[in-house]
Amino acid sequence: MYLNCPFCGHRHLEEFTYEGDATISWPTLDSQDIGSWTDTVYQRRNPAGPHREYWQHVHGCRQFLIVERDTTTHSIHKVEVAGPWAGETAPRNTEAKQ
Repeated sequence: MYLNCPFCGHRHLEEFTYEGDATISWPTLDSQDIGSWTDTVYQRRNPAGPHREYWQHVHGCRQFLIVERDTTTHSIHKVEVAGPWAGETAPRNTEAKQ
């Protein structure tokens, strides 16, 4: 499997680390709602089909990325830079190649 890093280009999956589900909303850091924290940390869905995930390019530019991946086929549909600065720093189109 390969990811098309917006900064480094087409790279093998071994350069990246999975960092978690990009579809969940985390409680605020000052939240005292134990149930909300428990659900967010421990109650995971196991979706079949397209899913958004956080990945980090640990053996490259070290950027955090949002990867849209089909969990049944492992095909990569889209890779984009994570964070509010994404539109300003991504140097090129990140549509994935297989």
